[in-house]
Amino acid sequence: MANLQNATRTEAGVTVNGFLLSPIVEQCTGCDRVRDFENEKFCSSYPNPQSKWVGGKCNFATHTKAEVTAQAKVNPLKASKRAAKGR
Repeated sequence: MANLQNATRTEAGVTVNGFLLSPIVEQCTGCDRVRDFENEKFCSSYPNPQSKWVGGKCNFATHTKAEVTAQAKVNPLKASKRAAKGR
């Protein structure tokens, strides 16, 4: 569903290739995947954007940064030995 050029308005809503699209939610604002169709905004990657935000963050979101986890702990003794060997 890269773009909405094949989208059609039906009684049930907007459909693209057999998928019923739901409008974006507030968290989607600013994402590069948002497309306009007849004065409404839809996600070009997922038909139901609200369910993608239930777990905290949408994995398709282009406007949010991934959280950096803690760096691996380095043993200073091993690090000095590696440095001495030239690695």
